[in-house]
Amino acid sequence: KAGQALARLDAADAGLQANAAEAQFQQAEAEVKRFRELHHQGFVSQSALDAKETAFKAAAAQAGLTRNQSDYTTLRADRDGVVAAVLAEAGQVVVAGQTVLRLAQTGELEAEIALPEAQFAQHKVGDKAEVVVLAGDGAALPGYLRELAPINDPLSRTYPARVAFAAKPGQVALGMSARVRFMNPGMNPGLQAKTAEWLIPLSAVYQQGKQTAVWVVAADQSVSLRQVQVAAYRDAGAVITGGLHPGERIVSAGVHRLSEGEKILIIESVTNGSGAR
Repeated sequence: KAGQALARLDAADAGLQANAAEAQFQQAEAEVKRFRELHHQGFVSQSALDAKETAFKAAAAQAGLTRNQSDYTTLRADRDGVVAAVLAEAGQVVVAGQTVLRLAQTGELEAEIALPEAQFAQHKVGDKAEVVVLAGDGAALPGYLRELAPINDPLSRTYPARVAFAAKPGQVALGMSARVRFMNPGMNPGLQAKTAEWLIPLSAVYQQGKQTAVWVVAADQSVSLRQVQVAAYRDAGAVITGGLHPGERIVSAGVHRLSEGEKILIIESVTNGSGAR
């Protein structure tokens, strides 16, 4: 249940620190009360009283901090669920931030997936999806994209995401494999033709505030600025999914020195194999 104690750390040291901080707080409180009375009677200066007031506030903050740290020695469930894994043993030394338990939420389930870079920009939290459990009866369970990490995994170059879905009791067991299908058009084979993609040099990308553009070269060798849609940035270049057409030429160097309608001298033309040059 939410709020239930799941594990406890040895609270001896934290308790001693809390007791010491509480004693200092009580002493500072008594001192500031005494100095307030003396100041009222004219026996101490304002600066002396201010020093005691500052010491009192510091002691109060320290006492509150140690009380919180003492409370943190008890690990409580933040929601109703089932303990899916215990990753620590009694007597083991743990550090702040270390995972000691995994709690599976009851009711709504989650499927962990990894989105490729090319699809990251095409998804947002709340997108509708269907989840098919591979070991199940093949039923498509309705769900939605609950979480989408803003930073990709440095090893796989994919973006971790979680799709929430509902299932009947006993229909899905924790840890089962599943296939996720997003409902927005273009994300699934058979719904639409695959979106054309071009990989262009990073030096060809021209950033205007929040807009991304490239300089397109016309037949008369004049250039015009055109907005494009970037699906992903890679070490090899930027993946463009909109704004360019097969056979068009773009400027790949010196993009910040050009102006609209300016004519250029083409020194070299390189084809990337996808139709854009």
